[in-house]
Amino acid sequence: MFPLKYEGDVFRPPSEARSLILQATVGCSHNRCTFCAMYKRKKYRERELDEIMEEIALTSRLMPRTRRVFLADGNALAMKTEKLLRILQQLEKSFPALERVSLYGNPQDMLQKSTAELRDFKQNKLGIIYLGIESGSAAVLEAVNKGVTPREIAAGAARAKEAGVPLSITVINGLAGADGSAGHARDTARLLNEIDPEYLGLLSLMAVPGTTLHRRIRKGLFSPPGPWDLLKEIQMIVSDLRLTDCVFRANHASNYLPLKTVLSREQEKLLADLNRIIEQKAPGSLKSEYLRGL
Repeated sequence: MFPLKYEGDVFRPPSEARSLILQATVGCSHNRCTFCAMYKRKKYRERELDEIMEEIALTSRLMPRTRRVFLADGNALAMKTEKLLRILQQLEKSFPALERVSLYGNPQDMLQKSTAELRDFKQNKLGIIYLGIESGSAAVLEAVNKGVTPREIAAGAARAKEAGVPLSITVINGLAGADGSAGHARDTARLLNEIDPEYLGLLSLMAVPGTTLHRRIRKGLFSPPGPWDLLKEIQMIVSDLRLTDCVFRANHASNYLPLKTVLSREQEKLLADLNRIIEQKAPGSLKSEYLRGL
């Protein structure tokens, strides 16, 4: 029997496909965003430390060459600092080839950890925090019940940057609806420039049945943008970005057109490609396998 015990559905970033996934927490401590259905069937809790340590011990014997570990669930960064630190230390001790540990974090979690605590995590192989900011617009964040303001997001991200922990930021295109697209793009680019993340991923809004957002769409209270409008929104964000050295990705399954580059090298080329595709509006420009209606 495989030693890991997963409770419910377990989600991970695409880049952690080959990582050992260890469920340190169950669910999401916030779990109130109107667009998200990932953890609605779970009540947030931290797993018992003894249980986690036992799983680390067992997997270290079965998978001794493990190089990367992802700590699930929705925001393992919310764990008590001492407990998370002990898990990181045990992982480093148990896996000699370990290169990094990663996890999801909410903006609220970043504010609850000091720079010194984040630096301790970094020194014990925490190599990246996946942080969903969704938008840089205060109005959009309030509408989707994110629970934080752009100022709070920037403050929390600054602590991670000061501690030397790389950030992988996620933004959701279309989250402001068709009417709010321009403001969402403008404010998001402004916040991203302030954070200056190492990694940036853009997702396209997908209305999941059962979510508050999906119900609003069904009632005609929210108008999601179409494929070409989403591309224009990406174009607006990218044109305003002034990032130092950021790996850019918009190649999630939700995206209509797969995009990837390093912005410091090819931002102008990316913009030129987006401009050409949007101006031509050629049916073949958007690969059919990425077309997904809301």
